[in-house]
Amino acid sequence: MIEIDGSFGEGGGQILRTSLSLSALTGQPFRLTRIRAGRPRPGLMRQHLTAVEAAAAICGAETSGAAVGSDALTFAPSAVRGGNYRFAIGSAGSTTLVLQTVLLPLLLRAGEASRLVIEGGTHNPYAPPFDFIEKVYLPLLRRMGAPVGATLERHGFYPAGGGRLRVTIAPVPKLSALELVARGACLERHAVALSSAVRPSVGRDEAEQVARLLGWPDSCAQSRQVQSPGPGNVAFAWVRHEQLDELFTAFGGPGVSREAVAQRAADQMRRYLETGAVAGPYLADQLLVPLALAGSGRFRTLAPTAHTATNIEMIKRFLPVAFRVSEACGDTVEIEVQS
Repeated sequence: MIEIDGSFGEGGGQILRTSLSLSALTGQPFRLTRIRAGRPRPGLMRQHLTAVEAAAAICGAETSGAAVGSDALTFAPSAVRGGNYRFAIGSAGSTTLVLQTVLLPLLLRAGEASRLVIEGGTHNPYAPPFDFIEKVYLPLLRRMGAPVGATLERHGFYPAGGGRLRVTIAPVPKLSALELVARGACLERHAVALSSAVRPSVGRDEAEQVARLLGWPDSCAQSRQVQSPGPGNVAFAWVRHEQLDELFTAFGGPGVSREAVAQRAADQMRRYLETGAVAGPYLADQLLVPLALAGSGRFRTLAPTAHTATNIEMIKRFLPVAFRVSEACGDTVEIEVQS
């Protein structure tokens, strides 16, 4: 039984999600205490409980402490099973975090293909939006040999949620290594705003301002009205290079001006483009588990965040891999996974 203190490092939900996926994959049970001790509302929230229930359903795990508000959880996995699954978070909790950090790693190792429906939040300021998963994360997984497809059937903006994803996953014996040490030439760039039950002029202004702040042509700006159970607004800057895409978002809301939204999205993209980083800070954290499962790989990014450092230590609790973090050039570092 692996004992884990949930207050370790940044003390958030990533500790739980990484533990769930790697426990199920390796067959090693764990006990997690002080869950999300580093957060204003500690313990399991609805989206975390959904992750526990989803992982348990897929690997036939026995659990103790799986309840909203619980600050301790025991998880003892059995065999991973593919198939058809449907999970409803029942709030605006992130569907993409449950998919990305729990379900995908498990079902890529299942003995049969899987089809998932996940309902909840798809555009949540505290998690990667579906656009990031679709345009940045899944293309890299497919390069590693993982045949995964995802469709957004309904947007679910925070706080109402109510979105729906449909995902298909074919198993692979092992992921291939991935190296991201240079971006390559820039192929496309877009400033995009999505809105639901918000005046069309809001999204149009945000997209145009993001493009203008980044010095991009007006033709790069586009806005779109979408259907969602509740109102919402997000702007993102998205750039495609030869080796990967990157995307940075900013959410609108009550009391947040369209100028502030555009500025946040543009500032994140500008910082990324002005460095030699290949993977942005969010992607860097999300690449760690796939590369660890592949057994090797490397990428260049900015100085690791506390989130990334915590995730590295969690992975090492379950898998016999080492991480080497070294200075690359300028203000970037190279993170390498070695088995």
